Amino acid sequence: MVQARTGSGKTGAFLLPMLELLDAGQKQAQALVLVPTRELAKQVADDAELLFRGSGLQTVSVYGGVGYGPQMDGFQRGAQLVVGTPGRVLDHLIKRNLKLDPLKMLVFDEADRMLSMGFYPDMLEVKSFLPKTGIHGFMFSATFPANVQRLAARFLDEPDFLSLSRDHVHVTDVAHVSIKVPRMDKDRALVRIIEVENPEQALIFCNTKARVNYVTTVLRRFGYNADELSSDLSQKAREKVFSRLKSGELRFLVATDVAARGLDIPELPYVFIYEAPDDPELYIHRAGRTGRAGASGVAMTLYTMLEKRELIRIGAMYKITFEERDMPTDEDVANTVSQRLTVHLEAQLRDRDKLKTERMQRLVPFAKELAESEEGLQLIAMLMDDTYHQAIHQGTAPKVEDSNPSAGNKGRSSRGQGKPRR
Repeated sequence: MVQARTGSGKTGAFLLPMLELLDAGQKQAQALVLVPTRELAKQVADDAELLFRGSGLQTVSVYGGVGYGPQMDGFQRGAQLVVGTPGRVLDHLIKRNLKLDPLKMLVFDEADRMLSMGFYPDMLEVKSFLPKTGIHGFMFSATFPANVQRLAARFLDEPDFLSLSRDHVHVTDVAHVSIKVPRMDKDRALVRIIEVENPEQALIFCNTKARVNYVTTVLRRFGYNADELSSDLSQKAREKVFSRLKSGELRFLVATDVAARGLDIPELPYVFIYEAPDDPELYIHRAGRTGRAGASGVAMTLYTMLEKRELIRIGAMYKITFEERDMPTDEDVANTVSQRLTVHLEAQLRDRDKLKTERMQRLVPFAKELAESEEGLQLIAMLMDDTYHQAIHQGTAPKVEDSNPSAGNKGRSSRGQGKPRR
C-alpha cells in the first residue's frame, strides 16, 4: 500500500519493475493496472510504451465509452500489460477476450478515486478472474481512509505501508487542500467540487447561521442529501441530525463551529471549509473532524482573494503546507460525470438477460432519431441526468465491507464464492 500524490513518481515505481518481471516472449497479459479514468489509462499506457521501448513488451489500454476493436487487437497481439478501468476490463473477462491466468502483477492506481467513480462492485468481480497462484499486488492512493484500507484487505495479503508524501509511514494523515474560487460564484464552485470529488460523506463548515442555511438550501436544490446544524436547533433536533450522519443516512452536514463541537465521526473522509475562519484555532478544530481513529481524510478550503491572508496566517501558525488545486471547470465536471455514468450504464447492460437485451433493440432506431435533433438531444440529456443523479446522489453508494482475514490471500481466486451483489 503506497500513499503517493500526483507527481511523486508512482507510475514509474510500478512500471519499471515490469521490465524485469514480465516475459516479452510470452504473448499474454502478465500485468494488470486498474485505473479510475480513461485519461489516466491512456497516460499510464503512454508512459509504459516509453519505458518499454526496445524491450519487446507491449501495452493495451482498455476503457469504456469507445469501441472494442482496438482493445481486441491489443489482446490478439499478445500485449503483456493491460491498463484499464475495472468496468471495461470486466467486460472483456466475461466475454473471454482477456484471460488473467498468466498474471504476475496487479496494480490498483488511485484506489481512492476508483471508489468515488463507483467501481467497487466491478473490482470485486474482477477478483474472481485472478489466478489461484500468488501474484505481486500493489495499491496506490493519495489518501488511505478506512474504506480504502478495507479495500486493500480484500485484494492484498498483509500488505506493507509506504508513504511517499510525508515523513512518517503510518496511515493517519489529513491532506490540507486549498482552492481559490470567485467570491460571487462560491456556491456553484462547491457544487462543482462535490461533483468531481464525490465524497461518501462530508461536513461543510460556515461561519454564520445564515450562511449555513443558504448553503444547505443550495445543495438541496441541486438534489443533494443535505441538512444543517446550527445553534438555532434544539438539542433533540441536533441529536437527530447527528444520528442520521453517523448512521450514513445523511450525506452532507452543513454546520457552524458552535454546533459542530463534539461531533466525532471516525470514518468521515471529507471536510469542506466554505469560509476561512476568523480564528486560526477554529481551522484546526474543523480539519480535525476528518482523519480520525487511524484513518486519513481531506480538509478542503474554498477561499477568495479576501480570505487568502487568513489562510496564509493559518499555515504559518500551524506549519501547514496547503496543497493548492484549481477549481474544477464545467468541462472537468462534464468529463467526470460522463465517465461515472458510463460505469453505471455499462454495469446495468452487463446485468441484462437476453430477453431484456432483445426488448431493448426496439428503441435503437428511436434513439438514433432523437440524437439527430436538438430537441431530441435535450430529451436524452434529461434522461441521462436523471439516471445519473438517482444512481450517484440518491442511491446508496456501495460500501467496502470488512474482509475476512482468512480469505484475503493475495492473488487468490474468489470463484465459487458466489457472484458479488451489486
